[in-house]
Amino acid sequence: MPLLRTLVLISALLLASVSGWANPSPSPAPAVATPAALANSAALLWKISGQGLRQPSYLFGTIHLMCAQDVRLSEAARRAFSSSRQVVMELDMDSPTIRQEMQASMKMRNGQTLNKLLKARDYARVRHYLKTKADIPIAQVGMLKPFLVSSLLYSNLVGCNPISYESVLVKMAQEQHKEITGLETAQEQMGFFDKIPYTVQSRLLANLVKQENEVRQEFEQLVALYKAQDIEALRTVTAKSAFSFPGYDKLLLDDRNQRWVGAITRQAALEPTFFAVGAAHLGGPNGLLQLLRQQGYQVRPVLR
Repeated sequence: MPLLRTLVLISALLLASVSGWANPSPSPAPAVATPAALANSAALLWKISGQGLRQPSYLFGTIHLMCAQDVRLSEAARRAFSSSRQVVMELDMDSPTIRQEMQASMKMRNGQTLNKLLKARDYARVRHYLKTKADIPIAQVGMLKPFLVSSLLYSNLVGCNPISYESVLVKMAQEQHKEITGLETAQEQMGFFDKIPYTVQSRLLANLVKQENEVRQEFEQLVALYKAQDIEALRTVTAKSAFSFPGYDKLLLDDRNQRWVGAITRQAALEPTFFAVGAAHLGGPNGLLQLLRQQGYQVRPVLR
């Protein structure tokens, strides 16, 4: 696969199709928790109702990278998906122009390159890792935003072939002839990484290479929390991760949630919708669940 195509697919949350996800057979409506069970519920799937909605919509928390053998979609999520008329993700993942949109925003501004940002020793270490572990000459990626280069290393860092829930949902939507739209554009999403200093991103890249075992351990922790459907802990670990962007959770989580909640309520008012965003966006005082409740919606976990 050409390098540029690989970069685009990874940056777009791994758009590659995943086989083995057949359409579910008709089933009863998902079971929803009672109000008394809401306070400490651990769930990835949430039902949105009230405020005059004629039919409910659903909000599902995804994980953007996961080892392929661990990707499973519950029957409740499949039923909720099938009952919805459209699918809304962070990005319009089946847009025919998404690759071109991503390409247009991949390079650092002002002629910055990794060899200018990294110390000589760190640059040599990253160059060696890229070549020996991913067979990528650093000259081909040295002008890209460092977080993109980091994404190229994850299959080696986590010791598996990672995919995303988004790719599963795209395939299901295509099979069920559902329209997919996005809460933000590729240009907007890539633009966040012009607001995080390239020096910060390049240090993260160097740390990923130097602390491979720690990266793998944290990845395993995130996967375990996701499997446990503990969205509050996921929010906390994501915000504080030394291998993410600590200190930028307002930019990457809270501010986006504030923008997204208006789009979510508008789309839900039009027709029943399956919303799928990173699970770290759901929990916390500024998470989507709380923001929707503040607007008067009933938001309840779907437990089975």
